[in-house]
Amino acid sequence: MIVLSHRGYWQDAKEKNQEIAFSRSFDLGFGTETDIRDRNGELVISHDMPNGNELTLTDFLRIVGTRNLPLALNIKADGLVGALKDALGRGTLSNWFVFDMAVPDMRAYLQAGIPVFTRMSEVERTPAWLEQSVGVWLDGFSDVWYDAATIESLLRAGKEVCVVSSELHGRDPAAQWHMLRGLPAHPGLMLCTDDPEKAQLFFGDQIND
Repeated sequence: MIVLSHRGYWQDAKEKNQEIAFSRSFDLGFGTETDIRDRNGELVISHDMPNGNELTLTDFLRIVGTRNLPLALNIKADGLVGALKDALGRGTLSNWFVFDMAVPDMRAYLQAGIPVFTRMSEVERTPAWLEQSVGVWLDGFSDVWYDAATIESLLRAGKEVCVVSSELHGRDPAAQWHMLRGLPAHPGLMLCTDDPEKAQLFFGDQIND
């Protein structure tokens, strides 16, 4: 199980997508999920509409440094593929993927050879461009609608799978985590969570470095 922090490893809501949360996550060895938008021609880190105080992608990559930890980049605006490819292509990072862009925009990322995770949820049970995607962002807005067999089937098909932990939607993740712990160890299985240290303790020796 590869554990990713959600918008950095924040301990106060004000820290989400901020340097302190990313530094904490990376210093503890966790990759992260974060949100990419544009502001005045520059890529920035922001879940919501930018207000001018956001970290830039350049700032974010400076915090990452040479640590090639997994990065899940949630694409929040169309038309960023060229700038994002240029920014990530200048460094040595290789352990990253994009997801959640609009379906028409997704085609441009696939054509550019960028690693894409397609979304699968209770309202998207047939993911867009599954065959061309390297992985699946497995979500459940209202409940955990999938089971262990769903995940195993995707992994056997050669797809990486990143599971969205239930607390991101305000639900207790206990039953979901127990289900995940019952899966065979697999290097392509990830969990995106607001509590990566708790996940590390729970999954124990299933954690992959």
